[in-house]
Amino acid sequence: MKLLVSALEPSSNLHLKEVLKHTQDIELIGIFDKTIKNSTPLYDISQMAIMGVVDAIKKLRWFYKVADEMVELAKEADKILLMDSSGFNLPLAKKLKTAYPEKEIIYYILPQIWASRPKRAKKLERYCDKLLGVLPFEVEYYQSKAQYIGHPLLDEINITEHTKTDTIAFMPGSRKSEIKRLLPIFKEVRQKLSKKKAILIIPSSFSQEKINSLYGDISMFEISKDTHTSLATAEFAFICSGTATLEAALIGTPFTLSYIAKKIDFFIGTKLLGIKQVGLANIILTNYNNSTLHNEILQEDVTVDNLLKEYEKTNRDIFSKKAEELRAYLAHGSSENVAKILMQP
Repeated sequence: MKLLVSALEPSSNLHLKEVLKHTQDIELIGIFDKTIKNSTPLYDISQMAIMGVVDAIKKLRWFYKVADEMVELAKEADKILLMDSSGFNLPLAKKLKTAYPEKEIIYYILPQIWASRPKRAKKLERYCDKLLGVLPFEVEYYQSKAQYIGHPLLDEINITEHTKTDTIAFMPGSRKSEIKRLLPIFKEVRQKLSKKKAILIIPSSFSQEKINSLYGDISMFEISKDTHTSLATAEFAFICSGTATLEAALIGTPFTLSYIAKKIDFFIGTKLLGIKQVGLANIILTNYNNSTLHNEILQEDVTVDNLLKEYEKTNRDIFSKKAEELRAYLAHGSSENVAKILMQP
């Protein structure tokens, strides 16, 4: 089977690799991570990276061109798999369904319509044939076609028993702008906690050249590219928003979310789109039982003193209890279920 894939985010490609472990005789075409074996993408995900509204506007014309190329490529596909990245994939779904009304379009890792623009649910149901949700509550926003198939991180987090050590993990994000804003503050926090062992967790895809150019002097940290093992042994973590916050929650490592966005992006998100929470674990638990897991330190509040207070005052026992509630609510992984859906005739 030939599968057209549109997976622009690093996290989506991790989930895609997990799904492919449960499939046979699938040839990928489209946009995905070039490290996926036996497949050559039309574009590698590194070419698709954007950060914020301004960057997206600058590359808009180019994204239209790429979408048209994907529609042309879809002639060869038996099925279509769209993953996350609704800014690109939702308009692409419309183009693909218009061009090929009989081809099955599957959307895995659904847009966060529960956070903003819920009317997108109608578009997703109009242009897609199957909607695969990874959060139990999100399927309630759809009239039909949506199903909860589990969460991919419950497949990917495979941690044997690890003893918590006197270690603090720092994760300043994966995008240049995130690292630039957070890492200087994290370095100061590390200096204040100099008696502790400190691990700086870096994306596994980063080359040494990229690390040197983005991070500067990081000699005060041990360096790790093994996120799950490092979090499992850490007693606490300081984490930029993103998938890593949910990973830490499911592993059971107490943490504080720290995020500094461009002012215009923060204004759009909070004032125009009405986003009230940044951390995915908090969003999930709020929908489940109206509770939260961790504090969120945002914008000007991201200071050395505030982060040190978080380290000292976070209640580890309450965090552990809430993390177990989160894991129980998500229940099971999704990868095998997605593979079964893809392989259906």
